[in-house]
Amino acid sequence: MMAAAQRVPIDFTIGARRLLAVPRTIATWSFGLEQVLASDLPEPPDPGPDGLRVLSAPSDRLTAITARYPGFLAGGRQDYRRHYIDMAGSFADYLARFSGKTRSTLRRKARKLAEETGGYTVTEHRTPAEIEAFLAAALPLSARTYQARLLDAGLPDSAAARRAMMEAAEDGRMRAFLLHAGGSAIAYLSLPVTGATLVYAHLGYDPDHARLSPGTVLQMDALERLFAEERYRWFDFTEGEGAHKAMFGTHSAACSSLVLLRPTLANRALLASRGAFDSGVAQARTLAERSGILARIRAGLRA
Repeated sequence: MMAAAQRVPIDFTIGARRLLAVPRTIATWSFGLEQVLASDLPEPPDPGPDGLRVLSAPSDRLTAITARYPGFLAGGRQDYRRHYIDMAGSFADYLARFSGKTRSTLRRKARKLAEETGGYTVTEHRTPAEIEAFLAAALPLSARTYQARLLDAGLPDSAAARRAMMEAAEDGRMRAFLLHAGGSAIAYLSLPVTGATLVYAHLGYDPDHARLSPGTVLQMDALERLFAEERYRWFDFTEGEGAHKAMFGTHSAACSSLVLLRPTLANRALLASRGAFDSGVAQARTLAERSGILARIRAGLRA
């Protein structure tokens, strides 16, 4: 299967900070949540000039995946739990899975945000015109988030990304939400729709309001609305670990991401360097956890 190869950075990161990025022109083989849950292996793409990256594949199918590309170099592997919400029940059922203390904390966050900002509102955006309004408010906000500043992972602001969102909105495959307080948007949530699955694509919030947890408040408000629609079966938090995902998810699946590169000298050197770097970071993390300074390191990286 032909797939468009793109210039993709092979990142060297510590926490949320990218220290180095080495670009490679590669294709992408990405797995949707429904494919993961079915342990399905769709038709593989043709590799790009440098190879391909595999995103969020079922961990138990990696042997079959790498077998499709004999001779390619595997590296940069990340194993994690892919968290998701089973939306088969009601929002009340969903809330019941939290402890009483957690439910009280979530209510308190919403109440505190309302009290300290003079009240807040949440707007929904799904039509092309509504998505245009969403982007007008969310893009300037996204530029201020740590995801955009440190990882280039803010809300995408390219012509291609905007066109993709508009096309999804025209087909009824786009949901987005904004949380407004004090006369401006202070948090956004972007959720493309794939089949019966809402995809957690982008969440961001004004760093000046971080102590009021606007992202959490918006997440809960959006979930209540989406549960009430009874249209979706899954809410997919996609690849990567995170306390936010673990807290809100009801289930998880073992997934892995990696790159498969052509066996050139440059690619061998790149993957060897990335492997050594990741090993060093893991050792440093273990030492930091044992010494109790990991939280301070994380705070420093996001400063």
